Amino acid sequence: MKKALFSLILLFLLSPAFAQQITQLTSPDGKIQIEINPENGLTYSVSHQGKLLIQPSRLGFSLTKPEVKLSEFDLLGSEEKSVDQTWTPVYGERSDIRDQYRELRLRLKAKSQPAVEIQVVFRAYNDGVGFRYEFPEQEGFKHFIVGEELTEFRLGADHLAFWIPGDYDTNEFLYNTTRLSEVKALEANAKEIDIAVKSPIGDHFVQTPLQLVTDAGYYIHIHEAALVNYPVMQLELDKADFTLKSHLVPDAVGNKAYLQTGTSTPWRSIIISKTPEGILASDLILNLNEPASEGDYTWVTPQKFIGVWWEMHVGKGTWDYSSGKHAANTANVKKYIDFAAKYGIEGVLVEGWNEGWEDWFGNWKEEVFDFVTPYPDYAMKELSSYARSKNVRLIMHHETSGSVTNYERRLDDALDFMVQHDINTVKTGYVGKIIPRGEHHDSQWMNRHYVHVGKKAAEKKIMVVSHESSRPTGLHRTYPNMMASEAARGNEFNNAPTFGLTPEHETILAFTRLKGGPMDYTPGFFDFKLNRFEPSRKTQVNTTIAKQAALFVVFYSPIQMLGDLPENLEKYPDLVRFIVDIPLNWQESQYIKSAPGDQVVVARKAKENGVWYVAGISDEQAREVELDFSFLEKGKTYTVHLIQDSQDAHYDLNPTGMESKSSSVKAGQKMKVRMAEGGGFVMKLSLNN
Repeated sequence: MKKALFSLILLFLLSPAFAQQITQLTSPDGKIQIEINPENGLTYSVSHQGKLLIQPSRLGFSLTKPEVKLSEFDLLGSEEKSVDQTWTPVYGERSDIRDQYRELRLRLKAKSQPAVEIQVVFRAYNDGVGFRYEFPEQEGFKHFIVGEELTEFRLGADHLAFWIPGDYDTNEFLYNTTRLSEVKALEANAKEIDIAVKSPIGDHFVQTPLQLVTDAGYYIHIHEAALVNYPVMQLELDKADFTLKSHLVPDAVGNKAYLQTGTSTPWRSIIISKTPEGILASDLILNLNEPASEGDYTWVTPQKFIGVWWEMHVGKGTWDYSSGKHAANTANVKKYIDFAAKYGIEGVLVEGWNEGWEDWFGNWKEEVFDFVTPYPDYAMKELSSYARSKNVRLIMHHETSGSVTNYERRLDDALDFMVQHDINTVKTGYVGKIIPRGEHHDSQWMNRHYVHVGKKAAEKKIMVVSHESSRPTGLHRTYPNMMASEAARGNEFNNAPTFGLTPEHETILAFTRLKGGPMDYTPGFFDFKLNRFEPSRKTQVNTTIAKQAALFVVFYSPIQMLGDLPENLEKYPDLVRFIVDIPLNWQESQYIKSAPGDQVVVARKAKENGVWYVAGISDEQAREVELDFSFLEKGKTYTVHLIQDSQDAHYDLNPTGMESKSSSVKAGQKMKVRMAEGGGFVMKLSLNN
């Protein structure tokens, strides 16, 4: 995975007496500076070009077993190193990623008893900061229970924030855009009545990824990386000085994490940029994750798929067999396979194929699905064979009903069943309250489970897409078969009874949820009024058709679903073919003309053939963007195939208003493109021979 370009320079190993003078760490370009003060409680601060962005903020832990507060330390020593290496992802937004940072490791011993030794590691990148805690093996201290992590991010100012309310069980909220002083998390949580399971924390709690914008024009992004064997970090806001304090998701008895020495916490990440595009382009979270183990990953294959899924949401069919409208039947699935084969779509997801869908929702039942028994009208062997004859593969659906203990007991059999039927991709789901009872979707127990499923699936060369899981933290670098997750308010909420997605939602997601990893957002809707099968429905898809196409470029994911029904997609065959041709692996990506809550514009170069795609999305306002094609190869002429909103397009009044144009362009030329209210555009630039 790593290339030859690598340098690891051990700068110095300090004696305890001299180490106390080491209080600063600077990024390779010299712009970001971290100051660490071990005296009178361990604190850190972060500056950019002399501008203090994170004021002195405390670090430490409160343990419940042994009962001790780790907040006052003696500094035993420190070491600093510099790293500059380049690595190649299995798939991604670029073919090569530079990992350049300076690191400072502090060896500390608690002044309290027992005198626990702890190490805090800081990394300064050109685009931000990462830090984590490590508990080395030591005499007299092995097993311990975390009561709370005492990490702080003291902002010291009332920044503009793009936030969702803190909650232990869901991240499927619409984003709020307010000053930090205006955060009202319980009010925001309460109005979201369409979310299946919620566990709100308090009125001043928000989730990460959290995007902030300062009055001085800084963009600050707070999240975490490499979340393994640990609960999700939520943030408690102290409005007195605008300090964000870590709050770990608890278990049924209030404990946060059960650990033993020889372990480390996830990285706490702070991306810093003077431009919004710098946030979007940052690879800091990926770089903080461990490389994938050496091996053959050619079986991890990016793909597009359709699914027997949306018709259950809009009332055409149902998941359960007893309803008389069971959608996952052999004849219907063959129609999906035929459509996929016609357009070169690699996969067909089938939900509701297996016994157990009748009465589990909301009942907190433990034994619901066995993941191997189809309903009588679903011929698994016949359909798998039929799909392969059409160069298509079925995608398995494992809805756990929240009964995770049941799923883990049956996981080996379920994965073997997939292998037997030539199925190499699974969509997992965790709808409902979690079993074991008292666990939350974002708890340590569940985060261990998500990784466990990914590892077990990798043994069978199976790719995983998860829904209702905790939000990603870059683990797809370490486990490439964990390709995408939902973990936010996705397109299925267009059908929510109360309110669905707003036009600005996607322009915020790019700066928040998507920084942790690819999302199964399921774009590709061409029918926007959702009352065809149930006339009483009032919901709709609040985008234009051009924006739906643009999302396949703007939102990076190695596995992408065209969400709509085949009969709706079939009305626009040329657009379907255009979307199917959009690559899933890129050589280069450049973000341009972007701002959270307003618009996102990106240019990507295909890894396979060097073709460029440029796409943009807008919020509820019409916008015109001027594209500068200086990124193209000089002296060459490119043919442009542009799909954009028509002059009268509008996400509510005329969502299907679309026009297609062809032209040519050279490097350095400029072009203006219009986006309608809730609209977007996408273009393909092919090099002329």
